[in-house]
Amino acid sequence: MRRLPPLKSLQAFEVAARWLSFSKAAEELFVTPAAVSLQIKQLESYLGVVLFRRMTRAVQLTEEARAVLPLVTEGFDKLAEAVDRLAQNEASGLLTVSCVPTFAVKWLLPRLPHFSSLYPDIDVRLDASLETRDFDRDGIDVGIRLGMGDYPGLEVTRILGEEVSPACSPKILTDNKPLRTPDDLKHHRLIHVDWGKMTIQIPDWHMWTKAAGVEGVKVNHGPRFTIESMAIEAAINGDGVALISHSAIAGELKAGRLVRPFDLTLRTDMGYWLVCPLGRRRQMKVNAFCEWLLAEAESDRTGIA
Repeated sequence: MRRLPPLKSLQAFEVAARWLSFSKAAEELFVTPAAVSLQIKQLESYLGVVLFRRMTRAVQLTEEARAVLPLVTEGFDKLAEAVDRLAQNEASGLLTVSCVPTFAVKWLLPRLPHFSSLYPDIDVRLDASLETRDFDRDGIDVGIRLGMGDYPGLEVTRILGEEVSPACSPKILTDNKPLRTPDDLKHHRLIHVDWGKMTIQIPDWHMWTKAAGVEGVKVNHGPRFTIESMAIEAAINGDGVALISHSAIAGELKAGRLVRPFDLTLRTDMGYWLVCPLGRRRQMKVNAFCEWLLAEAESDRTGIA
């Protein structure tokens, strides 16, 4: 065990010794001269030595004080260096983000170069998985989850809501069986996303055709994919018409690889949520990512991006 006096007393001594003034030391430490004097008296009592000779309008260091001042100053310099390094570690290094695959590939990944340009000292590790990761066991800093936002014990912020509508390759609109009205879907293959064990009702083709007032469409037939991005690729390839979330295909629509043939949209109760352990956002790199991500989502909602 190191035998050390209170650090506040040591700090008061070091600053006052540099200035040879209690009043200037008080200004640097944002306290009163009386507080500086009290801290030094406590240090002298603790050490059993006199550190300053008090005169009418000045103070002088004793021989004992002059002998140890360089070591004390070096000690505080080293302590400040250590604190700076800790702060740099919080503001840089590896940041692991757990994210559902489609959102990771179609929404987050195209935007990550922008984040890297703003924070070049932060390296993002993207862990794309449908499984719910354990933050501590799996080394996750922050997560992006699809659901209702009910995540006990975590700090939760809504990123985007979710809505779905049909999407297809532009060539399907004008092929030998053009897709002009919802009724034309009976001539095309429907692509499905199989959400597996999701307990929330997610709009499917049966719900969409019912809302569109269409009958005779084989809503239970067609290929099924357990990952939404696979259904998107199938639609881009012209394999059929997919019922896809808007956030997942914004880039494909902008690039002209997909089109939305109909305006009818079904909203879901689900959304994408930013989640992390309570207090984790106090880390500089985590907070930087979270603030950036929410700003990107806001620009999506307002049409800035």
